[in-house]
Amino acid sequence: MEDRYTKNPTLYMMLFITFVILVSVLKITASFCLPIILSILLSFVFYPLCKRLNRLHIPWILCILIVFLISASLIFGIGNILFNTFKTIATVYPRYEKRFSDLYQLFCDTFKIHYDQEADLFTNLWNSLNVRTAVQNIAISLSSNLVSFVKVFGLILFLMLFLLIEVKSIKPKVNQAFSDRVELQGKIKNIASTTAKEVTHYISIKFLISLLTGILVFLVTLISGLDFPLVWGATAFILNFIPTFGSIISWAATTIFALLQFYPSWGIVIFISVSVLAINFILGNIVEPRWEGSDLGLSPFVILVSLSFWGWMWGFIGMILAVPMTVILKIIFENTTVLKPIAILLGHSGKKNSEYNRTDDNPSDQTSPKQEKKD
Repeated sequence: MEDRYTKNPTLYMMLFITFVILVSVLKITASFCLPIILSILLSFVFYPLCKRLNRLHIPWILCILIVFLISASLIFGIGNILFNTFKTIATVYPRYEKRFSDLYQLFCDTFKIHYDQEADLFTNLWNSLNVRTAVQNIAISLSSNLVSFVKVFGLILFLMLFLLIEVKSIKPKVNQAFSDRVELQGKIKNIASTTAKEVTHYISIKFLISLLTGILVFLVTLISGLDFPLVWGATAFILNFIPTFGSIISWAATTIFALLQFYPSWGIVIFISVSVLAINFILGNIVEPRWEGSDLGLSPFVILVSLSFWGWMWGFIGMILAVPMTVILKIIFENTTVLKPIAILLGHSGKKNSEYNRTDDNPSDQTSPKQEKKD
């Protein structure tokens, strides 16, 4: 059967056309798909916590509400702290205006841009670079996006809540829906359980690494006297969810602000820059791979390509979801005979995963309903 699939170019042409159509649909319906996908991935994260609470003989719905309230409180607390921090930044801006003006004047002198010595910084920016319209558009976009984000975030939490409530009924539904096809039933269960396990593992490790990165960056900037250490810690935490590029952007932003504040004291600027770079490198390239192990099995090149692809699809959120979405696709490919070669190409080596191959190639290994009930 496998030879028939691999020797049939029409099948692969149909798969390619299906892929193009699916990508187009996901791109067009991003506002509809993203809340659903985010709620499913968050359910993967919170399900183990609910399960542990349930083992303490706490009712399932109460477990979900406890986890939900704790998570909402943490998000609200962090958001409130960041909001107050940004208010502080706005109040102390005049202290930095002179430094901004000096740097901008140096920029204008270097690139032969007109600079009016009598005007303030913003007037020079408007006249020299004609950015007034761009800033106005950004302000309007941010205000509308903020309102939209609050609505979407509420919808995500609402969907996640109901998905966690119904998660225990999914297995019986699969058994009943595919009662006459034991092999397909086993594949669906294997895809679901493996996806939940690997995505939960990845997101949990990424969250811990990002949190540790944010805390260490906060401590380094606090000790060195850099203003707004909480902002730099939060920036490092959020951007660390974007593989490779996120940590680079976080390091660059912190270094530039350190240069702005401490120039010409190069010693403290170099200390902050090297410390933040070392934190990101050690946690991202040494600690994180050891904690994750080889569970994801994705090629580094594939991760970078997926980062570009999902970023193009769904913007900043797509870059955060790039690795989990690619992991889910790889699991589905590994459990589909005709797509298994693609799963191998997505991996970091040519080794086969014995668990997936056993599930796919040996239908006799599938657990029958009677055996499952007995277990």
